[in-house]
Amino acid sequence: MLPTALVSGAVLSWFQGADWLSGWLGFSVLFFLTLMALASSTKWAGRGRTLAWIVAFTFFLRLASGLATYQLLPLYGHQDSRDGLAGYTYTDAHKRDEQAWKLASSDNSILDAFSGDYSSDQYGGLLAFGALVYRYLSPDAHRPLMLVLLAAFVAALGVPFLWRAANQVFGKKVAWASAWIFALYPESVLLGGSAMREPYLMTLTAIAFWGFVFGVQELAPESDGKPSDSKVAPRIALGLSLLGMLLLSPAVAVFTLILFAGWMFFSRERASISWKPIIIFALVFLVGLFALSSSLNRKGVFDTTSPMSVLNDWIQLSVKWNVYQIERESGWVQKLFDEMPEGVRLPFVAVYGILQPVLPAALVVPTLPIWKIIYVSRALGWFALLPLLILSFVTGSTVGWEKPALSRVEAKRADVRRESRSIFIWLSLLVWTWILLAALRGGGDQWDNPRYRTIMFMWQALVAGYVWVWWRETRNAWFVRVVACEVIFILIFTQWYASRYFYVGGQLPFAVMIALIVGLWGAILGGGWWLEKKRASETSR
Repeated sequence: MLPTALVSGAVLSWFQGADWLSGWLGFSVLFFLTLMALASSTKWAGRGRTLAWIVAFTFFLRLASGLATYQLLPLYGHQDSRDGLAGYTYTDAHKRDEQAWKLASSDNSILDAFSGDYSSDQYGGLLAFGALVYRYLSPDAHRPLMLVLLAAFVAALGVPFLWRAANQVFGKKVAWASAWIFALYPESVLLGGSAMREPYLMTLTAIAFWGFVFGVQELAPESDGKPSDSKVAPRIALGLSLLGMLLLSPAVAVFTLILFAGWMFFSRERASISWKPIIIFALVFLVGLFALSSSLNRKGVFDTTSPMSVLNDWIQLSVKWNVYQIERESGWVQKLFDEMPEGVRLPFVAVYGILQPVLPAALVVPTLPIWKIIYVSRALGWFALLPLLILSFVTGSTVGWEKPALSRVEAKRADVRRESRSIFIWLSLLVWTWILLAALRGGGDQWDNPRYRTIMFMWQALVAGYVWVWWRETRNAWFVRVVACEVIFILIFTQWYASRYFYVGGQLPFAVMIALIVGLWGAILGGGWWLEKKRASETSR
């Protein structure tokens, strides 16, 4: 690890262009600590070479992505983009990074990041962390790749925690599938190679998941027969991860607590849970709620002082603003809004937001090659994940898909998995609630909307991994039907975009195109439902 850190530190320092020796020392120290932490966490998870490869791949894929965009965007990106010319994919990352360096190079305290004087970070936590890194590891020059390296490391650190907790609750197959989805999802890769808060929040969620599963729930032995960990370390990890969420985004902490509360309610061991975790959860929930409402009302926008009222008013204002933005930025959407009833506009915005980034648009709309690669990869990742998430409710309602247990330990775990169906349905409901909130908050924005959605990507990866294993075990026909519906949507919408931009074929009116898509969907799903009913009727005879 030490030679790897020294060589990698030298390469990263060379790309930065400042004093090479000073940068090499800072990057090498950071790289060595990163490799040590990743190796230790992988060894702790205890799954050997395969998990080590996933963790390493997760880390280097994000680091390579961040380095590539940092070097290529100034050369091959849009020359009128201030962010692109500086090597940043996201405007928020650019602003926060500049202000972190400004704070680090000043005589002010790092705690000033929480004062509200810096517009780049609403909550201050990530700004303070970036300033701390710059002040002590790069005091002589601004080196943005340091924060890229840290983001890639933090993103990879979540994999062992996700695998360990998923294996405990749903078994090895789901754990492996979820870990690979977590590692490969393109939106997560792009965010993990940027100085953004999403990789930190995803990993904090994974740590909280492990802490909750091992520290709060009464669990059966792990699948390899080893006794479960002591509850002290997981509870400490759970508390620290929730504290980290409060510093980065109180909304995520509140939502995570709601998810865990529902998990405890639906768990068959809920009667044995002590009051201590409940009291702690309630306190963190209240602190998070007040912190969230305070940050949203920092400039006194809302007259009310009630946290719930502030949150409600902010959501309504955000939705109205995003509806307005969608209508203003797109001529054809504005035309549709003029033609549709007012009550249909909000559902339209929700569906439009869920489909972002739209794959047909990414394939057809003209842009520079580097942005074409970014747009298409992000859209491909989301549209590959979407059928698995859609099928989550079907999966949760399916009974008896596990294979017969082969041992007493496996029998106990199979029983736990059957009992956890209600938990899985609860997870699916919360995952889709967050996706819908992101769609309403981000609207049709193809950057903010997917970014908000990816904050809770760990849970999406867990649900998608469960559905993937379910399909591999059952070969259920509904999977093929849902994929067929998506393919129809992509093909028809791609032709619509192609006719719009390149005049390829005749262009259907938008309403006719939607009616055609919905009609074909109805035929596939209705036909599938009829076949299922027919087979069930024949079997009952």
